Amino acid sequence: MVFDYTNGFHDAANAIATSVSTRALTPRVALLMAAAGNFIGTHFGGKVAQTVGSGIIDVPQTMSGLGVVFAGVIGGILWNLVTWYFGLPSSSTHALIGGLVGAALGAGYTVKWDGILDKVVIPMVASPLAGFVAGFLFMLALMWIFRTGRPSKLNRGFRYAQTVSAAAMSIGHGLQDAAKTIGVIVLALYVGGYQDTTTDIPQWTYWTSATVLALGTYAGGWRIIRTLGRKIIDLGPPEGFAAETVASTLLFTFGIGLGAPISTTHTITSAIMGVGATKKLSAVRWGVAGNIVGAWLLTFPGAGLLAALCYFATRPLFA
Repeated sequence: MVFDYTNGFHDAANAIATSVSTRALTPRVALLMAAAGNFIGTHFGGKVAQTVGSGIIDVPQTMSGLGVVFAGVIGGILWNLVTWYFGLPSSSTHALIGGLVGAALGAGYTVKWDGILDKVVIPMVASPLAGFVAGFLFMLALMWIFRTGRPSKLNRGFRYAQTVSAAAMSIGHGLQDAAKTIGVIVLALYVGGYQDTTTDIPQWTYWTSATVLALGTYAGGWRIIRTLGRKIIDLGPPEGFAAETVASTLLFTFGIGLGAPISTTHTITSAIMGVGATKKLSAVRWGVAGNIVGAWLLTFPGAGLLAALCYFATRPLFA
């Protein structure tokens, strides 16, 4: 639940940064919408939860195995806090998965590399590429469709439209990110001997994860909101609508269709870059974008290393 809460305030920016920066929504209204959307979206994340709970690591039903799950989650929390402090929108998804893998490796347990390749690595690469290309093409289409419209009238219309696209983004974030916490809870229940399989998801885990994620989202993550909303490109309402529409579509496609736990951070950031590139390449502040990509690349090994260290530090508690 602590990880779930940090995920909420760390990734609140994914859902609302564009709407806040374009002034389509006030910060508090946007946060309330994001919290409600996260709560709703959680209940559609069963496939993603099963992937995280059973497709990443294989640990025995022992106290040592429970220590691996504990250390993996702590590693993800620490990485979230470090990147939040520096205002870097890194992936909570890959922080959690990297933490589980690092702890399992530290303990000498099996890591399901095939599952990680199919469900994590390939989607991790594909989703930002798809976000960039789709954001670029969708924005070009909007520019052509509304090429004769009055800018002031269009901006007003797209501000209203952003209410819908921000809500969709919030639901997609809940579908993806709360489901990952549910998967870890199920894994812990299995390893602790409270249930016999990692594929059964108790109903109470949906409500618990949804509530805590919503509370964390409402707490807000203003450092990251500023990075996403203002430092990559200067967003207007049409650009914000395009980025949110593309990103939410990808979150639903990967989550419900494939059960792949993709990063909401990767998806919305790449969509923003793609939308910004329609103005001109120099409109995207590539230095800031480069720092974000660097955080992406470091997340999996960084969280894994922290989790491995946590495992060795806490191992006596789970002897």
